[in-house]
Amino acid sequence: MGTGHSTRRTSFDANGEVNFDHFQILRAIGKGSFGKVCIVQKKDTKQMFAMKYMNKAMCARQAAISNVVRELDLLTCLDHPFLVNLWYAFQDEEDMFMVVDLLLGGDLRYHMQQDVTFSDECVRQYLCELTLALDYLQSKGILHRDIKPDNILLDEQGHCHITDFNIATYLKAGEVATSLSGTKPYMAPEVFGCSLGECRGYSFPVDWWSLGVSMYELLRKRRPFAIHSNTPPQETWTLLMSSRPQLTSHHGISDGLGDIIRQLLEPDPEERLSSLQKLQQHVYMADVSFDDVLNRRLDPLFVPSKEHLNCDPTYELEEMIIETKPLHKKKKRLAKQNSKQSSEGVGETLLLPVVIKTKVAENFRR
Repeated sequence: MGTGHSTRRTSFDANGEVNFDHFQILRAIGKGSFGKVCIVQKKDTKQMFAMKYMNKAMCARQAAISNVVRELDLLTCLDHPFLVNLWYAFQDEEDMFMVVDLLLGGDLRYHMQQDVTFSDECVRQYLCELTLALDYLQSKGILHRDIKPDNILLDEQGHCHITDFNIATYLKAGEVATSLSGTKPYMAPEVFGCSLGECRGYSFPVDWWSLGVSMYELLRKRRPFAIHSNTPPQETWTLLMSSRPQLTSHHGISDGLGDIIRQLLEPDPEERLSSLQKLQQHVYMADVSFDDVLNRRLDPLFVPSKEHLNCDPTYELEEMIIETKPLHKKKKRLAKQNSKQSSEGVGETLLLPVVIKTKVAENFRR
């Protein structure tokens, strides 16, 4: 009693391979197509992260295992200041986990729903940061396919980061993608045209189209085309090929920014503004130092509130009240499950033959 040393054993091996026990679960902050997201703290370093976890049985039922494995494969080779970067990945009997950068500024969709007004200068900086990220992804041969306000997160300073690579894919030189993938209101016309037999496939310009739709929505507080999830592909393709959204000083938007977004929303992918070099050459970007942008030397004009979490509070309530297998009770639940299996002479089995290894955080450039 008088030694001053605790006799309580550490619940994890700090020097061992990183697993669920290395993290303290703090609270739920979001959910996606195949999983949920919570804030965690690594017990040894006290560093904060976001942890995305996906139930393996549910992924199997939804035939989503290949998506998860592909996303992990993609994230393992990426590290960029305007992406949400992967630090660790592992699994247990129930779930697969990805531990990534924690960004507490919320996504752009959340701020639009809070009726935030984004100025031309603010949107211009978002364009610069996001095009640097898209240029980096293209250099790695990665097509994101789901650029939208929901998948653009802000950090505490207000810088942009692209997240959710669940439907992203690799494209080798000269290759095209052909599947009808994405979120319909943000998908480029050639994606629909491919499904209708109007073109043989699509490539990196589709992400730049999605960026144009997203930036238009930030400025006008509505999307440029009346397209919904139930709009038929033929009708959607016809609308996108024939419509030209208006962005002028009459709408309170500078001519230069309006022209960039019009070029992003060019139906012909060959004519579309779809490279960092083209953006840099535009007169509206003449006074921008992209080196300063890349090195985060420019202060964002919109800074998210630090007084509260910039996310829907119902995520935490759902985890605590509705979730049948809450994450914070996982350790006790698995211990009970393993004890039952041992007493019945049943060896440990994983639901899926998925091997997910730890990625060492120290290898990342920070």
